[in-house]
Amino acid sequence: MFVEAIDAILQDQFTPEAVRAIEFGGNAAPAWQALAAAGFLELLAPEAAGGAALELPDLFPILTTIGRHAVPVPLAQSIVARALLARAGATVPTGMVTLAQSCRLDSDGSLVCAYTPFGTIADYVVAGSADGLLLLDCASAQREASGVRGSQCAMLRWPAGHPVTPLPGVDAADVQTWGAALHAALIAGAAARVGEMTLQYCQDRSQFGRTIGKYQAVQHQLAVMTEHIAAVTVAAEIAFATTGTQPLRLAAAVAKSRSSEAVQLIAATAHALHGAIGVTEEFDLQLLTRRLHEWRTTHGSEACWAAVIGDASLADQIAIVDFARGVAGNTC
Repeated sequence: MFVEAIDAILQDQFTPEAVRAIEFGGNAAPAWQALAAAGFLELLAPEAAGGAALELPDLFPILTTIGRHAVPVPLAQSIVARALLARAGATVPTGMVTLAQSCRLDSDGSLVCAYTPFGTIADYVVAGSADGLLLLDCASAQREASGVRGSQCAMLRWPAGHPVTPLPGVDAADVQTWGAALHAALIAGAAARVGEMTLQYCQDRSQFGRTIGKYQAVQHQLAVMTEHIAAVTVAAEIAFATTGTQPLRLAAAVAKSRSSEAVQLIAATAHALHGAIGVTEEFDLQLLTRRLHEWRTTHGSEACWAAVIGDASLADQIAIVDFARGVAGNTC
């Protein structure tokens, strides 16, 4: 029910033209207000607080749907951030809330959240620290965009002395784990849509008297891409195969590592099979593949999370097949 409802509103609010407009400075407020009015920001909140009280397995297809639509506002991040703030006992603010990848104090005393997803438009940032959860008002921050065309990531800097009160109950590891899990789900959704677009193009485009999808070389590339998309989907789903509102760290590590690893092959194959049209700004494929490349490194690349998996495997000192079964069964 929720998936169909959110898919309908995303199709209505975030057409490719609307996505392009918001990416390049257009007003995102009307679309955001439509999402908030529909109650989609409170999917993880308890029913007593006016939420849907969804379990993680029910949230997964919603996140993949968000990924499919290349949503240019922090919808997925706000859903998670609001759940983290509620767990910490904080008052949840109105407006767009995103998750910081990191938070540090610079030598001049300023507080910095580097390469923050949706940092150009977010109203608030939720960041993890050693002392607890931080809720930071972006109105007080200096924003420095990443400089990548169409990207909404930015470095956020608060001046020295900016008041910050850590909220206990949630730590930096919780935020990073959630960031990895939700971006694995977003990658799975976007990758599936890229696969569908590529297959359709290969069925429509003709060369030398027949559609290019009839050529064995093209079929081989489609098959390999499809295998990776399926693997990404299964890996991402593992991160949400548990109860409560916090993914398990090792399952999230597997999900993010596998999904990030597949990004380059999926995006490259899609662009290769689309030919010259695939690299143009006017064609919608780039709305998804740009995000795939951005999400690949957001909240940790495959190399980052592979180290977590390797350390856990060595610590368990069991056969790798039993280790994998344990992760898939959420017993680690």
